[in-house]
Amino acid sequence: MVKRPKIGGQKAELKRGLILDAARKVFEADGLDGASLRAIAAASDYTPAALYFHFESKEAIYAEVLLASLANLGQAVSRAILHAREPADRFRAAAMAFFRYYADNPRDLDLGFYLFRGGMRPHGLGKERDETLNAALEAALHPIAEAGQALGARREEAKLLMVDTFAHAAGLLLLAHTGRIRMFGASAPHLMERFVRSTIATLIEKQKK
Repeated sequence: MVKRPKIGGQKAELKRGLILDAARKVFEADGLDGASLRAIAAASDYTPAALYFHFESKEAIYAEVLLASLANLGQAVSRAILHAREPADRFRAAAMAFFRYYADNPRDLDLGFYLFRGGMRPHGLGKERDETLNAALEAALHPIAEAGQALGARREEAKLLMVDTFAHAAGLLLLAHTGRIRMFGASAPHLMERFVRSTIATLIEKQKK
């Protein structure tokens, strides 16, 4: 779990929120490596010492910011599948909601991949935090795997289908957000929809055999 110091009260939660809002801006400007507790404290009008009453490190703050982003992603996916009754509709709704969330919130994609001035290289926030964040991401993606199973995929196959959907969406979003997709004269949403339709058709065809 992402550990939180035991500081109760509405005032403490308000302070945490202000710190997290300020921290996100600092991370966006300087990246995880370039950010410092001193810079976050200055941006939130607190002293560095005061920050330690709420967070043990800048990695703990980054984890909280990312966890909030993943919670919003999960809610977006959950809302999208709320009225989807058929497995194919649930798969389509979940996959496209995942894609659209990051299409509409590109800085959240940067946050999730640690791309705030950090480039594409492995990062971690500590084993326990990483496990919590990975679980939150998997929870947001789980409706895709669940719908895949309902469409006839075995459990392991459905899990790979979830990973494949994530990878496909991430690749298209990267092309879209960097403008590279224009060189192909293509549309990222249309290509994502095409992938989803093709995947559903393949699953339905397998069910017939």
